[in-house]
Amino acid sequence: MVHIEKVILQNYKRFKTFTVSFLPDINLLIGDNEAGKSSILNAIDIVASGSKTKVETIGLESLFNSEVIESFLSSNKNYEDMPKLFIEIYLSDQKDPDLNGISNSTGALCDGLRMSCEPNDSLSKEIKDILSQPDTIFPFEYYTISFKTFSGESFTGYRKYLKQILIDNSQINNEYATREYVKAMYHSNIKDVEKHRHKNEYRKVKDGFKSSVLGELNNRLNDYAFGVRNTNKANLETDLMLTEANINIENKGKGRQCFIKTEFALNKNSKNIDAILLEEPENHLSHINMKKLISRIQESSGKQLLITTHSNMISTRLDLRNSILLNSNSSVAIHLTSLPGDTARFFMKAPDNNIMEFILSKKVILVEGDAEYILMEAFFEQDGKKLEDCDVHIISVGGTSFKRYLDLARLLKIKTAVVRDNDKDHQSTCVEAYAEYISTNVKVFFDTDDSRSTFEVCLYQDNEKTCEDLFSAGRKKLTVQEYMLKNKADVAFKLLEQDRAIVMAPDYIKSAIKWIKE
Repeated sequence: MVHIEKVILQNYKRFKTFTVSFLPDINLLIGDNEAGKSSILNAIDIVASGSKTKVETIGLESLFNSEVIESFLSSNKNYEDMPKLFIEIYLSDQKDPDLNGISNSTGALCDGLRMSCEPNDSLSKEIKDILSQPDTIFPFEYYTISFKTFSGESFTGYRKYLKQILIDNSQINNEYATREYVKAMYHSNIKDVEKHRHKNEYRKVKDGFKSSVLGELNNRLNDYAFGVRNTNKANLETDLMLTEANINIENKGKGRQCFIKTEFALNKNSKNIDAILLEEPENHLSHINMKKLISRIQESSGKQLLITTHSNMISTRLDLRNSILLNSNSSVAIHLTSLPGDTARFFMKAPDNNIMEFILSKKVILVEGDAEYILMEAFFEQDGKKLEDCDVHIISVGGTSFKRYLDLARLLKIKTAVVRDNDKDHQSTCVEAYAEYISTNVKVFFDTDDSRSTFEVCLYQDNEKTCEDLFSAGRKKLTVQEYMLKNKADVAFKLLEQDRAIVMAPDYIKSAIKWIKE
């Protein structure tokens, strides 16, 4: 099966220039809002469709990078400097002379497809006249749209070099999107010999309906007669629907529609699909159905999957090493293929992991307990600065998981402060254990006094009067310190309710906060 090896974008949506490579099986596109995940899937769908109509329906104004357009309009507006848009899909080598060539931005001899939008040179005079006007509106209408293979041959949707299906779960109830999905799945499952017979038989049924059912009515009419529409907008493909247990899937719930569409596309009988472009499959799915869908994806073969997601479960269960990270402030895609295998497998099984929150953060404070997590925000904001204003995220991971997150921090250059107990041996527990991870982006913070072994001990010693006043009442057997150690989360909540200026953070936590804010 053909698969996508690489996509290059120029002046397309948020990307001025952008290159991303793909694995032949599963690819997870992960990024914050406006990072361009959906734009990449739509770019592939546009080029593979070979449809100028699709581009015109979307509109060039929506496809062009807005900054590039604004920059041109604020310049001298020379015709020769007008921005051009292109999308290139580099395909696995198929030895197809129609695909293979050097008509691409790299000049390399390879297989691929290209869509370009450029000024129409035959209308250059008219374009220059428009550009000379004082209040110029960018002349998108004077651009030409072309679809060509890397051999330089034009192509349309009648010949599909890359057979793709886009499942956008944000438009699960959109009538047009559903119709296009059913049409694509019909073509992927039908045999060529069946296709023409189906169309002929369907037209015959319509003609029969006209002559038999409408015949009596039409005989009573003098100058007019009723007929049945049989055009490109009313034919077999537009009238088809997909059913489950004789119920149109459009009448099912959003979650079930999402599951059916994805499962059907993954079906081994859908042999003519090369790439499935899956937009946020977690939308509308319960936890159980998401696990079922992940199992279906894991079992699939022979199809390339490009999946956008914000789901911890999907990103970890489908192996973090398949992830491609996008950031709204960067034009570089980061691949996690070099993530250690044992770390990837750990996150597949780890309960309640916060992997997406970590990946999408700029700065992170990792803590190992509920108590630290509860109080850390209050400690952080004692100087008036809020976490979100400093781009800092707090995550509780448990002491045994620190290194797993640090494997990612090291790879993604995420500034990470580890705040942990010294467990009565700070040299072994906090220094030697993390020596290989320490860098300009990663630092471990702990109390160097081994007698102050846990957060609660440090908290009590640094806030003894406050703690005694709060927790001494009713103590018969346990000291306040012992009570705090046995009721960590409850104690933290109680302290959180106090004036934030009263409860002092231990020095090592103050150091961590100061460092992460720098």
